[in-house]
Amino acid sequence: MSKYEPLWHHVAEQQPESMTFDEIETVLGFPIDHSFLSFKKELGTLGFQVGKISLKNKTVRFSRVDSD
Repeated sequence: MSKYEPLWHHVAEQQPESMTFDEIETVLGFPIDHSFLSFKKELGTLGFQVGKISLKNKTVRFSRVDSD
């Protein structure tokens, strides 16, 4: 189980368009770090993807993956 799995399940259940870094930390219990970039592909297995990551605004956008 990846350390980001609680976040992926939260995104799949709640389907937020975006979350702040603080909201993500609340879900995970720790702040996101550089490893987030490596683990973000895992979200695809739940039908979503990580979109834009804004370091300036401290937000992460999510979107549903179209299944063909």
